[in-house]
Amino acid sequence: MTLRLKSGLIVFLFLIFDCALPCLGQTSQQTPTSAPENDTGKQMPVQQSSGSIRGSVVDRTGAVIAGARVTLTQDDQSAGQEVLSDSDGQFSFVNIAPGPFHLAVTSAGFAVQVTSGALHSGEVATVPPITLAVATAVTDVEVVLSPVEIAEEQIKDQEKQRVLGFIPNFYVSYVPNAVPLTSKQKFSLAWKTTIDPITFVLVGGIAGVQQALDDFDGYGQGATGYAKRYGASYADTVSSTFIGGAILPSLLKQDPRYFYKGTGSKKSRILYAMATSVICKGDNGHWQPNYSGIIGSLAAAGISNLYYPSQDRNGAALTFENTLIGIGENAATNILQEFVIRKFTPKAPKQDPAKP
Repeated sequence: MTLRLKSGLIVFLFLIFDCALPCLGQTSQQTPTSAPENDTGKQMPVQQSSGSIRGSVVDRTGAVIAGARVTLTQDDQSAGQEVLSDSDGQFSFVNIAPGPFHLAVTSAGFAVQVTSGALHSGEVATVPPITLAVATAVTDVEVVLSPVEIAEEQIKDQEKQRVLGFIPNFYVSYVPNAVPLTSKQKFSLAWKTTIDPITFVLVGGIAGVQQALDDFDGYGQGATGYAKRYGASYADTVSSTFIGGAILPSLLKQDPRYFYKGTGSKKSRILYAMATSVICKGDNGHWQPNYSGIIGSLAAAGISNLYYPSQDRNGAALTFENTLIGIGENAATNILQEFVIRKFTPKAPKQDPAKP
């Protein structure tokens, strides 16, 4: 190769290199960095700018709701911001830090509506229209039972009272100031007492004792004699229960039940139990002579003269004598009610004892 050719080649390569060098330097200077560095060489955090939130409040028909209270809360803030929607139902919050937010909207007559979202740096966020539903009216209704309904509930409790779990004890009230019974309720209680299966069993036992002792020997012995005694004993039960526990109490407006006392000294409770064999509560709540019980006993004894053997019908004297005996029996039974029977009545209501 000649000297001239070598010299030209060298000049050509030099020119190419001379042109490429500035380009390489420019490329190196344009290499981007991920973030500016501070004096220690660490990356600086990217600065975020505040934004704003706006929206509108409407009802289900699309009509705007003015004066609705809109509360803005953010997860990293303890206190929220509140604004009221304007006449066009619009609201807005400005200078809000980026991040999740919650809007709670309330207005009189409407249920609370809550919506959430996230605000980005420098964003003007427009939330969808917030629709409020009409609040469901909640009315407190106080159910007040009538005296008849209260008495009915008390009777249901009495009908659960059974001595030793099976012997009826329906005519005792453990509720102080129990509601007076209506005539219908008095007859219903008498009816349930007389048709209770245990009543038939007890009557059968009384008839058996009478036959064993040959009481009312005019009835004779054997099955016929027992049947007559059973019928007479059951008739006594029915007549005394209905006359003294339903018919006369309805006519005279008296309460046929024994009201358990349960408080005071033993002497006062014994005197109370004995007194209630001749006094009773009226339907007006006042104590009065127990005309229903006394006249009922006389009437039942008088009726018994219709079916007892003729030799056992000893006239009015025996009727009055049996009535006095019946009063004594009631007094003894009431004493047992006051001190013994309640302890053997599993379903007696746990009420404060009644006062005389």
